[in-house]
Amino acid sequence: MLHNYVSKKAIIHPTVCFEGNNVVLGRSEIGEKTYIGLNTIIGYPSKKSFSEKNVMPEDINELDSLSQGTRIGSMCFIRSGSIIYEDVLIGNNLTTGHNVLIREGSRIGENCLIGTGTMLDGSVKIGNNVKIQSGVYLPHETIVGDNVFIGPYACVTNDRYPVSEKLRPVTIGNGCIIGANSTLIAGVSIGDGSVVAAGSVVTRDIPPNVVVVGVPARIYASREEYERKRVRHEHGE
Repeated sequence: MLHNYVSKKAIIHPTVCFEGNNVVLGRSEIGEKTYIGLNTIIGYPSKKSFSEKNVMPEDINELDSLSQGTRIGSMCFIRSGSIIYEDVLIGNNLTTGHNVLIREGSRIGENCLIGTGTMLDGSVKIGNNVKIQSGVYLPHETIVGDNVFIGPYACVTNDRYPVSEKLRPVTIGNGCIIGANSTLIAGVSIGDGSVVAAGSVVTRDIPPNVVVVGVPARIYASREEYERKRVRHEHGE
């Protein structure tokens, strides 16, 4: 038999659907018509919460007492195996793949997609209408604007000289396209509307509305040229 653990402190809309073996901790809130897949954890305590109490919980009730909870909007679809830490804010209409990890302090806007196996590794900020494909890694303090597409297995970094004490987050502007298997090196900024081609390694700031290609990435074309090629491709030309 499948069981759920839902904290007595949690606020769950009556229309929320749990597949089973779900854990909801702390003062978590889940909005109407949200679907929670098998074996998901909502509101898992951060490392800081554990260290403040100097304890590793022996049972689920102790784990619950450590969590400040998290908030998930309405009409979300959280697929099985996902873990969402405490102090996460998620807007309406998020869809995830399986086994997604969203660490504490992250903020996700409206109408977003986060693909299977993707990791948001703490205090990541995601805008509205963002599509993140499978296997993407976004480290601590990454910022992603609105209407962004990030292809599968793209990797963002935040430390130019690992392991250092100075982290430098990456910023991805509004309307950007980040191609599959590309790497964005710590501290770079991708200008609004720019495209990073698949497999590229971005080592310096990219201006708005250009296409960059290669290792290291260099400007190849304008976004306007890219859109013309995309339209011809869609029409089979």
